[in-house]
Amino acid sequence: MEIQMVDLKNQYLKIKTEINEAIQNVLNSSQYIKGPYVHQFEQELSDYLNSKHVIGCGNGTDALQIALMALDLKEGDEVIVPTFTYVATAEVIALLKLKPVMVDVDPNTFNLSVEHIKNKITPATKAIIPVHLFGQSADMESIVKLAQQNQLYIIEDNAQAIGAEYTFSNNETMKTGTIGVIGTTSFYPSKTLGCYGDGGAINCNDDDLAQKIRMISNHGQSKTYYHERIGINSRLDAIQAAILSVKLKYLDKYINARQEVAAYYDKTLAQVNEVCLPNRADYSSHVFHQYTLKVAKNSRNELRAFLSEKKIPTMIYYPLPLYRQKAFFDPSIDANEFPNTNELCDTVISLPIHTEMNNEILDYISSSVKEFYR
Repeated sequence: MEIQMVDLKNQYLKIKTEINEAIQNVLNSSQYIKGPYVHQFEQELSDYLNSKHVIGCGNGTDALQIALMALDLKEGDEVIVPTFTYVATAEVIALLKLKPVMVDVDPNTFNLSVEHIKNKITPATKAIIPVHLFGQSADMESIVKLAQQNQLYIIEDNAQAIGAEYTFSNNETMKTGTIGVIGTTSFYPSKTLGCYGDGGAINCNDDDLAQKIRMISNHGQSKTYYHERIGINSRLDAIQAAILSVKLKYLDKYINARQEVAAYYDKTLAQVNEVCLPNRADYSSHVFHQYTLKVAKNSRNELRAFLSEKKIPTMIYYPLPLYRQKAFFDPSIDANEFPNTNELCDTVISLPIHTEMNNEILDYISSSVKEFYR
């Protein structure tokens, strides 16, 4: 019984005929860049998200960079980001010579909250990038209100939460990634909607902004050899788009499968006092890109080693906060500003979660965690 953090092979085998046919259709067409298969997937994802425009690109990091470039920010402008996230969120800000302003996160949802953003807003602040971490939304209603009060753009980093829904206080629901000015996502293979290589997308509802995003992602050109602005070369290729068109049909099924895994873990680990189960915010569904526990700092490494001996993989997302990364080192930053992030980096541990898990595997993992804490 081989246990993996993500089982892409068995997921593929279930839809092998459809995937192979989709790839063969692209090969038969020989239209690998742009073309009908990319346009088809962009429209399908647009329909799924209920977002007017979707523009494919090379990967999720490029999606964030292109989104920032499309807003025409100036060197030195500040962009607020959580310090508990993957490096890409802040990396693109620094690449564009903007200033990433790192803030602490909510200790329960692991996401940005208004309380931690307010004190970081200055006259130089131009945008906020909420990261919908591990599969559930940040508190977007509060963040949108704060952004409107301060005339700030919101770019949603939706790489880990595609398919999640946010519920506003008036009971209106929207997909994550469609609430801010721009949403970005990644189709890295391990994502809930993943391709078989690199891929990403940007979505928005503004026609002019969408046109600008399309130009930036294609060398800044509005038509071949006519370049209106500085851009980059970042395109979703047709083979990956065709694969994603197949997998998009199964996205809700994949989400349900992950939620069932999470519910199983919740039920079987609920009596383990030493473990803090993932929080579910009442304003957001949770698609469980990761199933992340909090455990005592002094037991985490021992738990990982114990599970490893039992051939159970685990991951730590993330062992080092952004503000402590060498690439972003700033001696003026006070570590005491980030108590929640500091605690999370020392206490989180993620268990395997994917669409191909069965009760035998889940029982083995859960029993092993309980065995460690006996």
